[in-house]
Amino acid sequence: MMKHTVIPRPRQFVEGVGEFVIAESVEVLRVPDAADAVALLTERLWAGARIRVDNAEFDSAGICFVDDAALQPEAYRLEVAPLVITIHASDAAGFHHGVMTLLQLMGEHVWRAASTHPRTVTIPACRVEDEPAFAWRGIMIDVARHFLPVREVLRIIDLMAMHKFNRLHLHLTDDQGWRIEIRAFPRLTEIGAWRDRTQEGADDANAPEVIRPHGGFYTQQDIREIVAYSAARGITVVPEIDLPGHSQAAISAYPELGVPGPDGAQPQVEVYPRWGVSAYPLNAENVTVDFFRTVLDEVLELFPAVDIGLGGDEVPAGPWEADPRSQQLARERGLAGPRELQFWFLEQLRAHIEQSGRRMLAWDEVLEHDVTADVTVLGWRGDAGIGEALRRGIPVIACPDNQLYFDYRQSDDPREPIPVGVVVGLREVYDFDPIPAWASEHQATFLRGAQANLWAEHLDSGRVRDYMLWPRACALAEVLWSGPGGDFDEFSARLDTHLGRLDERGVEYRRGSGPLPWQERPGVSGRIQNQAERQQQIDELTSTIVR
Repeated sequence: MMKHTVIPRPRQFVEGVGEFVIAESVEVLRVPDAADAVALLTERLWAGARIRVDNAEFDSAGICFVDDAALQPEAYRLEVAPLVITIHASDAAGFHHGVMTLLQLMGEHVWRAASTHPRTVTIPACRVEDEPAFAWRGIMIDVARHFLPVREVLRIIDLMAMHKFNRLHLHLTDDQGWRIEIRAFPRLTEIGAWRDRTQEGADDANAPEVIRPHGGFYTQQDIREIVAYSAARGITVVPEIDLPGHSQAAISAYPELGVPGPDGAQPQVEVYPRWGVSAYPLNAENVTVDFFRTVLDEVLELFPAVDIGLGGDEVPAGPWEADPRSQQLARERGLAGPRELQFWFLEQLRAHIEQSGRRMLAWDEVLEHDVTADVTVLGWRGDAGIGEALRRGIPVIACPDNQLYFDYRQSDDPREPIPVGVVVGLREVYDFDPIPAWASEHQATFLRGAQANLWAEHLDSGRVRDYMLWPRACALAEVLWSGPGGDFDEFSARLDTHLGRLDERGVEYRRGSGPLPWQERPGVSGRIQNQAERQQQIDELTSTIVR
């Protein structure tokens, strides 16, 4: 068996005899589904080696893309021989994954943005048969707490595609900002996308605020660009509009959306400048639900994804419980109390998006209620939500915070920038198994996959997100594509070479020795926990969802 440095690890890699050599140009025989994969190959060969890709007739092709209906979605077979390379797949994603593996076999410089002179590329002969272990292989990017310009989103998409991820979950709205243009309600971005100051550090009670405007939003054309760019790389963009909590930015723009105060007046609030959970939920009036039906109609038109995130997490029920009108609405709707307005609200919008053939994606708080199997749960509070969803037969995405929150600190090193939460290091990520050991074969079928969540309270730039994502995302990519249970030492040996590819892409990843001086944040407060402390919190928080 030939040693290779491909990440994520292919299911089967067999060494061949000889090598395929490309100099100056190569002729490619393409099929329609391979158009995007060929475009990627063309771009990389020209940028990294000044090698031209030409169209070929069948008998002259050096690289052939072949339709193969026998292969599963996203699967591919790559055969490199001295005279020809063939990539077999049944869909565009499979061809893309095959090209990504081929590029990793090309050695140094292929990931550079430009080459100063032509060079020869040599690819060792081999046979690769490969397919993903999990259907959902994702990363959630929080652009609400700190906005990320389109160019940085596209860069993350390129890096995700390089590692065969296939879901980009965009957290588009929160208390601290509304990031998507809704033409029916322009104040959502005119007002809700901007704040004049921002908490610095993780000490939520005492952290100071930096007096500096922050904001931004994606126009609808920006969203179309992001969606199209992702689709060409085999990635589905999953939007999230967080409701009915985490909505202070929306209420700041349209105060009539909030719960009235004791005097009956609409809440006059600013876009939330601090972290933690705002005390302002949406009200549960029918007109407010209609408002968000209109919002979601525009969202559905922009995003073709079947899964649509509606949030449902960390909803403060206190304002409903203190509000006579909310109490009345709960009684009229036959609810047990105002707290149940959270699930009533989500159910109205779930039914609305279902009319368009979409499916609600919601955080595991929804398991406090009866959830049907047409909802997908994001299991984030440890493994409690994951396990409860599997026991009930509810589709679930594993994203336990104590294992896959990439805003959490990467080591006990005091130099870690703004250290938050438990340690989620490279080894911890690589050892992650999305399926609980106790789950039966039938229960495991409801596990759709997993994703890392990169919350951005303390991540104010693309450079900082680089540090938190990579190389932990390399480890997660391998778990989700190749399956859990791999040899960490063997992975680490491949990663040593793979980091050179990230260097070529300009990624400011975390070194094994810890943060570089400019990656530190001395003097900015953190908030650390150990696993036992966090597990105790998780047990308390999830006691209402475990039956």
